[in-house]
Amino acid sequence: MRGREQSRCLDIIRRSRRNNVGQVPRMMNAIDGINRLFRAGRSGGARAVVGLACLLSLGTPCVSESATMDIAILQSSDIEAYREAIAGLKATGPSGAVYTEYDVQGDLELGKKLARKLRASNASLVVAVGLKAAMAAKLEIVDVPIVYMMILDPLKHQLTGANMTGTLLEVPIDRQLKIMRRFLPTLHRIGTLYDPDKTSSRMKDAMRQAATSDFKLKGLPVESEKDVPQQLRKLLSDVDALWLMPDSTVLTNESVRFILESALANQIPVIGFSPEFTRLGALLSLSVNYGDVGRETGLLAKRLLDGERLLPLNPVPIERLKITVNLKTAKFLGITFPNELTSLIDETY
Repeated sequence: MRGREQSRCLDIIRRSRRNNVGQVPRMMNAIDGINRLFRAGRSGGARAVVGLACLLSLGTPCVSESATMDIAILQSSDIEAYREAIAGLKATGPSGAVYTEYDVQGDLELGKKLARKLRASNASLVVAVGLKAAMAAKLEIVDVPIVYMMILDPLKHQLTGANMTGTLLEVPIDRQLKIMRRFLPTLHRIGTLYDPDKTSSRMKDAMRQAATSDFKLKGLPVESEKDVPQQLRKLLSDVDALWLMPDSTVLTNESVRFILESALANQIPVIGFSPEFTRLGALLSLSVNYGDVGRETGLLAKRLLDGERLLPLNPVPIERLKITVNLKTAKFLGITFPNELTSLIDETY
């Protein structure tokens, strides 16, 4: 216990030194005193120094560190989805924290410039919203904790580091498979299209997890959008459902409707990852709400600023999922869902 108290107060003092340069000698004396007392094992004296150290460094009684923290928000661009996530972040983030927002405007070089500015500031934590903001923060900030959000497949982009963690934007594969099994209990053969240059790691993970969940997953490669029609025809003749994965080669403005219409024409249900796919005709979509992404990120930021020094190695999944169902598609395919699943559905079309 004494070791944790000592470490906590030393951290508080060191942080405040940046804002109270003139008090450096007095603070250094306090640090030396704390070290001497803790080495001597004087628990009563140590507790007294804990309070004294906080008073010397902050000029106020000991309070939660997160209550006075500066949090910098670096966003890739100013779009509605990011605004929803940021609102969620502020709703669950550290109480009393001061938020300052910076817009990268889609420009990585501007993002790097802003990140250098943040590194030189008193920010206690940086929240990177979107891929370009996260990449800029990783390149320029090495000594301040970075928490990212609103990024598909962050590990593919190597958003890892001793000072970096974040939250997932997509639903973990194992949870998708479990929900598929609940809504479609007789489903066994699933197919998907993917670009090996973009989605090979995700595909390998999906193949492994599908096998352990009693699914047979067949994936056909697509190297360009021109390959989609031919590979889709092959796939639809050999599967019971089509599983859409985030892949910009496979899914374009032109191909999405073609894929959905072709699947329905072959009586094959489509499982998507966005309510928009459900609206356009997919039977079922599993997604996360942007506000929930922000709220989960806010909780993660609070944990880190309240003293959790070990950052999660892998991005944190979002607990609450959004399930959307197209009832017209279900009727067309002759699929009915048990009454007990109704409470799981967030939205219908």
